Amino acid sequence: MTGSESLIKLDYDDHGEAGRVARVTFNNPEKRNALGLAGKQQFVEVMTGLKHDETLRAVVLTGAGDKSFVGGTNIAEMAEFDLAQAENSSTWTHRVCDSVRQFPVPVIARINGYCFGSGMEIAACADMRAGADHAKFGMPETRHGIPSGMEASVLPRLIGWGKACELVLTGDHIDAEEAYRIGFLERMVTAAELDDAVDRWVDSLLACGPRAVRIQKRLIIDWDRMSPTDGARAGIQAYVDAYRTDEPKRLMTAFVNRKRK
Repeated sequence: MTGSESLIKLDYDDHGEAGRVARVTFNNPEKRNALGLAGKQQFVEVMTGLKHDETLRAVVLTGAGDKSFVGGTNIAEMAEFDLAQAENSSTWTHRVCDSVRQFPVPVIARINGYCFGSGMEIAACADMRAGADHAKFGMPETRHGIPSGMEASVLPRLIGWGKACELVLTGDHIDAEEAYRIGFLERMVTAAELDDAVDRWVDSLLACGPRAVRIQKRLIIDWDRMSPTDGARAGIQAYVDAYRTDEPKRLMTAFVNRKRK
């Protein structure tokens, strides 16, 4: 699914023995990379295939062009929905977001422009978000007669209850500086610096034990549904699981030997 006609483009960065990084691009720039039903289905198909790639170290999500990450769901398509189509479309939005949130390795959102509605939900489900300083963000659904549903439910934990309520109730947009201030973005840079910001995260991930990162990602997913006590218990088991291979011994020994030089 890498052809020019695909709504989702998949490329790889090969880092040799360290593994591969997948670059998944929402590829509909003429419509601000808005996601219709076909695009949602293609995205889930791509992410499902990537999930089984044991060489994969990270996934970077971005939008084609320099103006938009994902400008939301296709409004022209939504305007004609009946009840069954509305349920189908929203269910696929959930599947898109869930494929990001549940992915077994870190997912980085490279936000290169408009990030509205389902686009903001997708980015919220990523593990880290870097945004260009010209990007705009918002949950405009109420302006179009529908609520912000599905993974908009992630926003209160990420940016706080009050700010999440403000965005989903008013439909107002915010700029990148505000998105950074409220903690939606971990990094805000110029458009020219966006790739470098993402690549610094990729380099850090590649420096880590690949199995340890996968275990850590699984633990992060568990934290989302657990009490602190249950999370601690899961952490103990995850710690033990790390020692089922030689990765801890190998990496710790290399660190100790480096410190002695």
